[in-house]
Amino acid sequence: MKPSAFAFLTRRGVRNLGKHWAMTIACIASLSVCMTLNTFANLAEVNVDSMVNYLGQQNEMVVFVDPEADDAATAAVGERIASTPGVSGVQFMSKQDTLNAYKGFLSDYASLLDEFENDNPFKANYRVSLSDLSQMASISQTFQTIPGVYSVSAPVEMTHTFVEIQRAVTKGGQIVILVLMAVSIITVGSTIRLSVFARRREIEIMKYVGATNAMVTLPFFIEGLTMGLISGAITSAASIGGYYYIVQVSGTFGGLWEMLMGAALVPVENVWQTILLYSLAAGALIGGLGSMFSIRKHLNV
Repeated sequence: MKPSAFAFLTRRGVRNLGKHWAMTIACIASLSVCMTLNTFANLAEVNVDSMVNYLGQQNEMVVFVDPEADDAATAAVGERIASTPGVSGVQFMSKQDTLNAYKGFLSDYASLLDEFENDNPFKANYRVSLSDLSQMASISQTFQTIPGVYSVSAPVEMTHTFVEIQRAVTKGGQIVILVLMAVSIITVGSTIRLSVFARRREIEIMKYVGATNAMVTLPFFIEGLTMGLISGAITSAASIGGYYYIVQVSGTFGGLWEMLMGAALVPVENVWQTILLYSLAAGALIGGLGSMFSIRKHLNV
């Protein structure tokens, strides 16, 4: 195809948006709504993952060292823990560190704890963070077998609940995303199918005078692609603006929200580029696929 013919057919595809403006507006609006819901489903999944990771960091495993272990044995326990697959962080707390921590927690009763300075009842321990909370039960059992370990304290039931919530939200989000993607493709396809049906005589004439399938298809492809890109731009603007507002409002919740989510939701600056690229790419893909599937059966004349 010559460049001049390609440019002419491209301009024709863009002009078709204005000729069928009612269907174009309906398609862009419905596609934008579907893609915006799709984006917020993804954002919900991202923030639930962030919440689970945050709560996992707050619910560390505590590995207590045998009180009879010497410094070398204690160091060896730490090395074994740090080398265990799935461990993301290890912090050593000596007996004195633990006593000082309790003094800080119970500042009103710190004088009572001073009695333990010469006879410290606490055990040296390692605070362990995991990269995958679902492995807490198995890693806890592994730590029990390390020589020099007295006991392991791990909130297995609590982390199991967090992981199940994460999995449920992930599965639900994936289902919503797939359904909305299918609805979006059907919406674009239906709109362009109406446009194709209204111009079926024109397509037949073009085929009879020798137009190739590419020449017939290109204007409709450009039409769908343009609608998809416009929808993507609207989706990204609405999603980023809406999410920015939600993040700002969430900062005023405090209390239980701060305990569950930490300081805030995932910051806007961490996700806006992904939202923009995803929206434009998804819009272009849906628009292009919708137009291609809609015109295919009309090419056989």
